[in-house]
Amino acid sequence: MSATSAPFGLRPVNHDSGCVLPVAGTIISAYGTTIYQNAPVKIGTSGGIELAAAGERAIGSFQGVEYTDSEGRRRVSNRWTASTAATDIIAYYTRNPGIVYEVQSNAALAVTDVGKQYDWGTATAGDGTTGLSSVVLDVASSAANAGLRLVGINPGPDNAFGDTYVNALVQIAEHQNVADIAAY
Repeated sequence: MSATSAPFGLRPVNHDSGCVLPVAGTIISAYGTTIYQNAPVKIGTSGGIELAAAGERAIGSFQGVEYTDSEGRRRVSNRWTASTAATDIIAYYTRNPGIVYEVQSNAALAVTDVGKQYDWGTATAGDGTTGLSSVVLDVASSAANAGLRLVGINPGPDNAFGDTYVNALVQIAEHQNVADIAAY
C-alpha cells in the first residue's frame, strides 16, 4: 500500500469520544464545483458547504449528499456533481475539530515529522467511478500554520514511516470553528 499512490481524500477514522458522526448541512443549488467524498470542505459565504482549496480553512470532510433532482426524483450520492440544479439538498460532512483523518501522503514522511503541519493537494481531483476524492497530504507544503497536523500514521500492514506513500493520520489544524494552533 505505501509503495502505491492510491489517494482517497480525508477519510475520518476516529475521535476521542469513540464516535465520528457526520452532520447535515446544505449545498446551494447549482453550486459549480464537484465535491468528491472525503474532500475537505468549508462553510462558504453563502452559508452552504463548499469545497475547501489548499490553503483555506476547512470545517471537515464531505461524506455525501441527497437531493431532489429537476425531475422530482430523490437522489443519494457520495459526491456532488458541479452545477446540479436541485431542491431539498442535504449535504453530510464531518465538523468536530477533534476528528482524526487518514490521508495518503504524496511523498515519504519520517517519525520526526509528527506534529508538523501540511496543506492538502488539489481538492478538485477525484475518481469519477468511485466518487472518492484524490486529495493527498502535500509533504512539500510544510509550514508552521497549514491546514493539517500530522499526528501519526495508520498502524496497518505495509505502512511505515519512510515509505513513498504513507497513510498518515492528521487533524484539521486550520479549522473554521477553532483558533489556529501553530505546529510544535
